[in-house]
Amino acid sequence: MTVTVYVPKDSSALSLGAEAVARAIEREAATRGEAVRLVRNGSRGLYFLEPMVEVMVAGERYAYGPVDVTDVPGLFDAGFLKGGSHPLGHGRTEAIPYLARQQRLTFARVGITDPASVADYLLHGGYVGLKNALAMAPSDIVKTVTDSGLRGRGGAAFPTGIKWKTVLDQPVEQKYVCCNADEGDSGTFSDRMIMEGDPFALIEGMTIAGLAVGATMGYIYARAEYPHACRALATAIDAARNANFLGDNIQGTGRRFDIEVRLGAGAYICGEETSMLESLEGKRGEVRAKPPLPAIEGLFGKPTVVNNVISLATVPVILAKGGEYYRDFGVGRSRGTLPLQLTGNLKRGGLVELAFGCSLRELLYDYAGGSATGRPLKAIQVGGPLGAYLPESQFDTVVDYEALAAIGALLGHGGIVAFDDTVDMAHMARYAMEFCATESCGKCTPCRIGSTRGQDVIADIKAGHRRDENLTLLNELLDTMQYGSLCGLGGMTPYPVRSALKHFPADFGPQRA
Repeated sequence: MTVTVYVPKDSSALSLGAEAVARAIEREAATRGEAVRLVRNGSRGLYFLEPMVEVMVAGERYAYGPVDVTDVPGLFDAGFLKGGSHPLGHGRTEAIPYLARQQRLTFARVGITDPASVADYLLHGGYVGLKNALAMAPSDIVKTVTDSGLRGRGGAAFPTGIKWKTVLDQPVEQKYVCCNADEGDSGTFSDRMIMEGDPFALIEGMTIAGLAVGATMGYIYARAEYPHACRALATAIDAARNANFLGDNIQGTGRRFDIEVRLGAGAYICGEETSMLESLEGKRGEVRAKPPLPAIEGLFGKPTVVNNVISLATVPVILAKGGEYYRDFGVGRSRGTLPLQLTGNLKRGGLVELAFGCSLRELLYDYAGGSATGRPLKAIQVGGPLGAYLPESQFDTVVDYEALAAIGALLGHGGIVAFDDTVDMAHMARYAMEFCATESCGKCTPCRIGSTRGQDVIADIKAGHRRDENLTLLNELLDTMQYGSLCGLGGMTPYPVRSALKHFPADFGPQRA
């Protein structure tokens, strides 16, 4: 009997040796005369166990990890093809506490299906949302997304349904759907995981968006630093076309929508939607002044839906199960679930998808297991390099857009980076300015000059040079950047700097008595 073995081809798993492990399993199986079917799936997101090998036994998957090439003969000796006991064994995958406590909607298929197989996607509930959408009026699709409470998962958290309705209401023939897959925030990888592990979810979500607003063409603006994701997307797009889920006559309905992938060139600023549109048009990635909004004048001057990967990949489950189903998850105005990425100095880094309302402390200790070093956690940065630094006293804050805004923080793309008590927060504040200076498009003065000047001022404060005067100067500089910058890069750099000053003043040198 042929046994199915799953080894991830997720790029993080590959970096940890998954390719060598897969080849070793094939060789060992051939040597022992074992019939093995090897499936290269996406990662489940338990990166502390990667490479994590799964074996299908009587309809259940059993997990082993982290597996090294040298462990493979021992796994066979232990009868892992039948779920045998081994020191690297974790029992049924779904019962692993890290995974069992999650509420996976957007990531329901990631790590389960073969990301290159339309048939596998269909077998696990794929394209139900699109089939429902094909039978609906565009306005009803938009209403379903609006009723779900879905907000943009890229940072601004703007209601997705309102954005779509704005594009739908524009009385022009040509419209576009653009997926912002330029995932550049530190500590974030959920977009990459979707593109590598369940690309059909993104393709389906973009197609539904096209039907909803009257667009016939979509573009995925992907990072050139994501070669595995780009290859997975290309393979999946071809497969979707061949299965008639993309193209000129989707499922015989006469409806048309197609997708192309475009590569960015490493500019963080192109994660901002108007800079991304400039780059897609073949121009230098610079921020556009708004208005007009992209929903009215976007790509090539036409109305354009711009959403990120997670927003679009969430749409299929909403259309499949209804807006009310999705809205029943979450708290307050933060509805549904969010994939949270746990990184930095943590024992169990990975991806956790939960409904809004869990606490940061729950994520850091119940899931991530505290610091990898065993030292106390001093600070976390939530929301990427422009997010605020939060001290231990704020770890009980719930994951909710409004709750985080109330303490001067932001959720952004859901990345959480942890630091133990050896971190120098003055250094981290200066790094925020350095990052802004490096990644600025240079179009506006507050961002271009303010970030460069900010590095010098923080260095002077740390050195004790005219400390009080420089603190005043720094706060004035932060005001100028926050209120005078054209986009969020300069406008949000003050968040990490101000939070470091507020919560960790001792790291900026001795205060005058």
